[in-house]
Amino acid sequence: MPYFAAQHSLFRAYDIRGSRQHFTTDFIHALGYAFAHLYHAPSHSLSLVEHDFDNSIIAPHLTHRTPSQKAIVVIGYDVRRDSDVIAQNLATILIQCGLQVIQLGLITTPMMVFWAEQYQGHGIIVTASHSARDILGIKWLVNHQSPSRDDIQALYRQVIHQQLTQRSLYNRMLEKSGLHEHSLQKTDVDTINVRKTIVVEDNQKNHKALRAPRHVVDNPISNQQMSLSPEQVATCYIDAIVQVFKELYPHNNQPTTHTFGHTSTQLPFTKLDLMVVIDCMHGATSHIAPQLFDRFCHRVIMLNDTPNGDFPTGNPDPTEPNRLTQLQQSVLYHQADIGIAFDGDGDRLMIVNNMGQTVTPDHLLYLLAKVILTEHPAVLVQSQSPPQVLFDIKCSHHLPKLLTALGSEPIISKTGSSLMRQQMQNSAGRIVFAGELSGHFIFNDSRFIIYDDAIYAALRLLHWLAANSANRLNATTNLADIIHNLPDIVSTADHYLPLPTNAVTDCSIVEQLTRLCLYLQQLIEAAAALSTHSTHQAFSTCQRALCSCSIKNLPISIEQAKDLLPVGTKLSCIDGVRLDFAHGFGVIRQSNTSHNLTARFAGDSMAHLQDIQAKFAALCRPFDETLAAQIVAIAPQ
Repeated sequence: MPYFAAQHSLFRAYDIRGSRQHFTTDFIHALGYAFAHLYHAPSHSLSLVEHDFDNSIIAPHLTHRTPSQKAIVVIGYDVRRDSDVIAQNLATILIQCGLQVIQLGLITTPMMVFWAEQYQGHGIIVTASHSARDILGIKWLVNHQSPSRDDIQALYRQVIHQQLTQRSLYNRMLEKSGLHEHSLQKTDVDTINVRKTIVVEDNQKNHKALRAPRHVVDNPISNQQMSLSPEQVATCYIDAIVQVFKELYPHNNQPTTHTFGHTSTQLPFTKLDLMVVIDCMHGATSHIAPQLFDRFCHRVIMLNDTPNGDFPTGNPDPTEPNRLTQLQQSVLYHQADIGIAFDGDGDRLMIVNNMGQTVTPDHLLYLLAKVILTEHPAVLVQSQSPPQVLFDIKCSHHLPKLLTALGSEPIISKTGSSLMRQQMQNSAGRIVFAGELSGHFIFNDSRFIIYDDAIYAALRLLHWLAANSANRLNATTNLADIIHNLPDIVSTADHYLPLPTNAVTDCSIVEQLTRLCLYLQQLIEAAAALSTHSTHQAFSTCQRALCSCSIKNLPISIEQAKDLLPVGTKLSCIDGVRLDFAHGFGVIRQSNTSHNLTARFAGDSMAHLQDIQAKFAALCRPFDETLAAQIVAIAPQ
């Protein structure tokens, strides 16, 4: 079996994540050297070569850059068991390979990103985010950018290359010493370190220019490792967020007069007159949320705010059904203004209103888009084009109309917060906000990091609620009343369905469904143009001659086509199949992170929802009857 074949499944669309059993010592070591290769060659102008060795014990090293050229990598970890050990092992290897490492300790993923921005935009955090406790994972940045799917697969290939190179050098060393591998005890093999040299070809023309950090930390690094205290890590992050709100709401700055008549502008500004309940779900936000929200709000009630990698109350995923029950009950009991829930690494946000009801991510996305457009009107004035708001393909059919009414241009996107961040970073500031159904929300108004920081998003919402109440006649901080004025949504959750396994075809169910919908759309358009009343048309699910599904011909009448895709139906195929009808929408796509389909359906009423599910079931039935039955059986939230 090839090296690390079992680990291939860990390298997913957005990060490295999977079962704890696959994070072996050998794998972590190979991964560490692959990261070292990556950070020594951010422009991919680097090659690994073997170095000479003798029979003595030799330590790995890299050809060092000058101090000004050394890459600086920040490293942190979440609350899971062994995350800290993995982080330390990765840090040790990076240091051995000549990189500068700054140890951040227990942090959220957005805090890792914040600290990476203070230096060169390189960072690693050992986290499995919202996954179950037996899952481990790793996220990282290179030059301020999250990795693409291709980047992640390239890292896997580098891991294999590292292991092959090391094994080859081991064997050559053993041959030179006259020993055989089986004659060495494991302890002896473990002490043999193989020298690797990474040759850096400094082609400055190909290096991507680094953006200047907004919050520069004046702390030059003289050694190869520096560990910041928890207080340092938290204080710098908190201070940067405080500064954002001082600039946004300068009227809240309240200098205090001392006994001798002197004033101080260093004291905290006026706290928000809100009672807030926060559920950290025993995740990484547990150590930062209490002190940060206490700085902004009059009264904060914390739930599950002790870091605990066993997650005794359940998976640290606020989007799971019934996962917010404790938060909802606490909001009602304390008569709080709002309930806030974070996932395991602090990049997902869910909200409960003052009536104890969960705010759907669709409505929350709209509110946060309204926040940024209200607080950053310069975007509307300085550009001749309207600011853009990005939302993923699983979001409600009401969003485009609502976002347009705010003066923005709604843009639908593939699912994936990392994909959204890349689009934002390449939009020259035109995309000012992005959000997706899973609770990731990203601000891009030059005030803070371009990342899905759930704590920051929650604070932006709280300040907007307070300002909205203070500055407008008859305005309110009553979130339930604000949501009540938005269109009703009757929807299913983002439901996982197993991929069909008995299809006699080399086309995926999503490919077949896509071709069918495109054909129906073309058929209806052609019929309208020609005023044709043809009874039936033969339909082949695939145009490829060798495709086994092309033997299936489906007789479809114009009337049937119009019933499945009524006039005015909008079709999107950028990520699976999404159909927007007059009174609802549906989407079926293949998951990026598991061997499943994901499906979501929504309507303006229960009847509309059921009709849309029935239409999708009819579209899928020719290809898989079981899938069609599963679609109809999905219950609303």
